[in-house]
Amino acid sequence: MKTKPRFIRWFTDISIGDIPSVGGKNASLGEMFHELSSQGVKVPDGFAVTAEGYRYFLHSTGLDSRIREILGGLNTGDMDNLQQRGGKVRQAILATALPSDLEDEILEAYQELGGAGGVPLDVAVRSSATAEDLPDASFAGQQETYLNVQGNASLLEHCRRSFASLFTDRAISYRVDQGFEHTAIALSIGVQRMVRSDLGSAGVMFTIDTETGFRDAVLINAAYGLGENVVLGSVNPDEYHVFKPTLKQGFRPILQRRVGSKEFKLIYDTGGSRMVKNVPVSPGDRARFALSDDDILQLARWACIIEDHYSAKRGQPTPMDIEWAKDGRTGELFIVQARPETVQAQKNRDVIQTFKLKASGKVLITGRSVGEKIASGPVRVVKSVEYLREFREGDILVADKTDPDWEPVMKKASAIVTNRGGRTCHAAIVSRELGVPAIVGTEHGTELLQEGQVVTISCAEGDTGFVYEGNLPFEVQQTNLKDLQRPRTKVMMNLANPEEAFALSFLPNDGVGLARMEFIINTYIKVHPLALLDFDKLADQDAKAEIEKLTRTYAHKPQYFVDRLAQGVAMLAAAFYPKDVILRLSDFKSNEYANLIGGKAYEPVEENPMIGFRGASRYYHPRYQAGFALECQAVRRVREDMGLTNLKVMIPFCRTIEEGQSVQAEMEKHGLKRGVNGLEIYVMCEIPSNVILAAEFAEIFDGFSIGSNDLTQLILGVDRDSEIVAPIFNERNAAVKTMIAQVIKVCREKRRKIGICGQAPSDYPEFAQFLVEQGIDSISLNPDTVLKTSLAILEKERVLDKGTHA
Repeated sequence: MKTKPRFIRWFTDISIGDIPSVGGKNASLGEMFHELSSQGVKVPDGFAVTAEGYRYFLHSTGLDSRIREILGGLNTGDMDNLQQRGGKVRQAILATALPSDLEDEILEAYQELGGAGGVPLDVAVRSSATAEDLPDASFAGQQETYLNVQGNASLLEHCRRSFASLFTDRAISYRVDQGFEHTAIALSIGVQRMVRSDLGSAGVMFTIDTETGFRDAVLINAAYGLGENVVLGSVNPDEYHVFKPTLKQGFRPILQRRVGSKEFKLIYDTGGSRMVKNVPVSPGDRARFALSDDDILQLARWACIIEDHYSAKRGQPTPMDIEWAKDGRTGELFIVQARPETVQAQKNRDVIQTFKLKASGKVLITGRSVGEKIASGPVRVVKSVEYLREFREGDILVADKTDPDWEPVMKKASAIVTNRGGRTCHAAIVSRELGVPAIVGTEHGTELLQEGQVVTISCAEGDTGFVYEGNLPFEVQQTNLKDLQRPRTKVMMNLANPEEAFALSFLPNDGVGLARMEFIINTYIKVHPLALLDFDKLADQDAKAEIEKLTRTYAHKPQYFVDRLAQGVAMLAAAFYPKDVILRLSDFKSNEYANLIGGKAYEPVEENPMIGFRGASRYYHPRYQAGFALECQAVRRVREDMGLTNLKVMIPFCRTIEEGQSVQAEMEKHGLKRGVNGLEIYVMCEIPSNVILAAEFAEIFDGFSIGSNDLTQLILGVDRDSEIVAPIFNERNAAVKTMIAQVIKVCREKRRKIGICGQAPSDYPEFAQFLVEQGIDSISLNPDTVLKTSLAILEKERVLDKGTHA
């Protein structure tokens, strides 16, 4: 009868309660292997060398006493001493053979895992510390993972290397900082079948947005080859956001796709002395996404299953940090690791800290922002680990990428900038843990930023991080939301930038009263829609070349417009789901449309574009009908394919009842019929005719939103673009207020919703109070005025309540 192994446990026999025996990584793999396989989650099989095996190795060889002796009285602040002592410990472990009975058990399990095949099985050897992935301390990445390990001798060697990795410099430093005794933590080893992602792709995903803490999105990073390049930040990966609530309802809500440069891929080194090697990726593959939509959605579904399982297990919401791999031979997806996310999940959401630049400056370089802070300091370009000892407290660390050996120095940095890496790379993860702003994936940061140059790092402007020249002033505001009352009048927001939506969703709000389509077109599309539709016939060769560059992955150019617009709108709708998000359809003037790439050929030259070919008049006109069709396709995709039915649409600058009917007929041609699938269509109230005929407009629209800027312009006859008559422009003029009071009254009588999205209530709290007095349903504000104006609204509501009860 075969003796039961003393030091080996198979994944099928391991659960999350076995952390003391097999460490966090292995416990999680075992938990998923036997609990989630029935739900379709695939985890490669394997076994763990237990912590008891590690302790047996140290005790039976006398290494435990030797380690305590070497590390006694260590000062982790002394980098040279830390490196010297850490090296001694690792050398002692690597020079010591494993006990023969431990070796025998490891090799027997390895042979059983590989089956009867003649070729040695290729496995991943993963270190799993017994204090790893605790909710209040992240040991993740402190120990090593070895890929493509084949054969008995190599497996035993890498088991010793794994044991030694418990004593890397950064692991020693981290334990001291976290208050853990070195001998109180043991190391288990996971030996797991390799997924041939060297022939496919791999990466990381989080069930929470890593920058903002927004919990309803899965963030996926992907690159070609083995996953270590993504984890370590050696490449700039693709990035995808998937919306969890409607994914669970059966929709396909890929909110955003960003193609990364994916410069290299890590593959098997079959002919060399190393186990793996990095090779360049072809330009064609770099320009393509590493995952199909079906793969993205499958991974996101698994992420939700894993999160729900761990949340139920722990009795509280548990966002997860997950590693995945796709086998290039079979096309199968696998989960190769999962742990609780330890940064955003623990943030105090009752207090909002907002950083804001008080001046603008020259932009030196941009990348992906990590965190939402701003910092200034002198640049310190660190090209290799040897230069780390020159780093000073408060310097801006600029490097090609970082790795775990750099962590003791990263604690001293006021900010971090890297050439490579995405928002799940090593530099990004550590900077979040430290609360330090970082900009990753700049590509040329080490070349363009000069040693000693003073710069300002801003991660407070959305997904794009900016490095500005000089020391720019900024302010920090803290707001405690815990005891903040909510007014009866709905307080919504005016938004344009999809990159800011997740972060702004934490402000007290009732949704988005104005989502500006123009910003998305200007920033993310840049091309006139008709130029995309007529791409093959374009006469402007310069414009054609620019469009080709932007749309290189699209054979059908108009699809670029639909995809990019749908993704930008979806980010806004998802951030505030299920609250209303009211999207104003394109409201460029003809001169603004002409400034889009390829736009001049399609736009008239008008003396006064402000009251010319704009808004509703464009949508059904033969000159723009085909472009409007693309806008409708994007809206329909967001509502129907992604399930974001909280998205409502709003028609700007609708001059007559007949025009409103013509626009709705045009929308209906493209599958957007008022009332179907809950679609509500609003109209901007920004022309005197909208007020005078409010009762008639109320018959064909679901609601009104007052555009006080244009309404003031047309009531007072003031061109708001003219500096000469600018002093006359005043939303608080009695004529304007009379018109606003009149339309609110009609809407209340007709039981139609009415709000305001113009600038006035953001600038003048007393104007917001006037609107409350008139009985307006909602006030939409610029985000930076939401809290201040909410207080003014509450004050007015209290006064009105007292008057009612007097």
